Amino acid sequence: MSADSSFPCPPSRSHPLAPYGWDADWDAVFAPYAARGLLPGRVARVDRGRCDVVTAGGTVRADTEFVVPRDPMKIVCTGDWAAVDPEGHDPRYVRALLPRRTAFVRSTSSKRSEGQVLAANVDHAVLCVPLSAEVDLGRVERLVSLAWTSGARPLLVLTKADLVPDAAGLGHLAEDAAGAAPGVRVLAVSAESGEGVDALAEALTGGPAGGTTALLGPSGAGKSTLANALLGTETQDVRAVRDRDGKGRHTTTTRNLLPLPAARGGGVLIDTPGLRGVGLWDAGEGLGQAFAEIEALAARCRFGDCAHGTEPGCAVLAAVEDGTLGERRLASYRKLQRENVRLAARTDARLRAEERRRVKEKQALGRHLHDRKRKPPRLR
Repeated sequence: MSADSSFPCPPSRSHPLAPYGWDADWDAVFAPYAARGLLPGRVARVDRGRCDVVTAGGTVRADTEFVVPRDPMKIVCTGDWAAVDPEGHDPRYVRALLPRRTAFVRSTSSKRSEGQVLAANVDHAVLCVPLSAEVDLGRVERLVSLAWTSGARPLLVLTKADLVPDAAGLGHLAEDAAGAAPGVRVLAVSAESGEGVDALAEALTGGPAGGTTALLGPSGAGKSTLANALLGTETQDVRAVRDRDGKGRHTTTTRNLLPLPAARGGGVLIDTPGLRGVGLWDAGEGLGQAFAEIEALAARCRFGDCAHGTEPGCAVLAAVEDGTLGERRLASYRKLQRENVRLAARTDARLRAEERRRVKEKQALGRHLHDRKRKPPRLR
């Protein structure tokens, strides 16, 4: 019996894929593929149409040719669970992806209004914000909104805490960040000194074998250094940030899924490249959670369709006037709401245009086949 064929056994914490998040629910979803002789595995890395897939028998290299969809949201991504060919197939292919439980998605920088999946099947979204520069609260709100939308639980980590000289200053920064992320735990961490690393590791435990954690944030936020601290090894390459502006280079260029040590609670870690842009993507629900206090105030407005502009009886504007809600916070809420609405409108228009194009292609093909039947080819 081959190494890979040892999979059919009851899914449990002792199962080879359990440390990567495999459980009885995944086993049930995979049953139809198992009946076809395919093997389950988790995508650890994707690179130019091929990917590394962790199976019960080890990591295999597989081609993604058979799962290249029209929809960029369904492209193979790190964290996906996949059905792959068994041992003996050369080359081996990913034949299907299992439905994602969660997905961290942002809009692309292109004008096509498409989404980009950064990590799939994530339990904990660790949003890394460096204290080497002024904390961008607007960016924090964007990240938190996307994290809530993804279905993962966000955790805001203020990295490079050792650069803040006094505890009082660090406390003020953490308080400001918490104000931009209500309901989200905020931790100040220094991977260099080890401050807060144990608390972060403890916060990430829970779920099957510790669950799946994704590190997200801009270049220079210290994600790779933090990943090494959690992994207990120098697995990820690290580069220094530029002194003149505090920005970093893209040390991590691909999304990598890495097993965490059992001493840290187990589970897996996805280290992602630095994010230059954090565009919203279908983030209506996430915005509601990221700005929960404004949503609660809006429910008390006199008019149900209150725009919180000049309407009488607006509870949101009243909160701004009495100082219980900051003007910056309301302005950010309005900005992100407008952006989300515009993106949704553009996306709907693009989808309608693509559907019209597909219909026209089918009609043209139908006419061509009809003409061929009516007009047989001439005999020479």
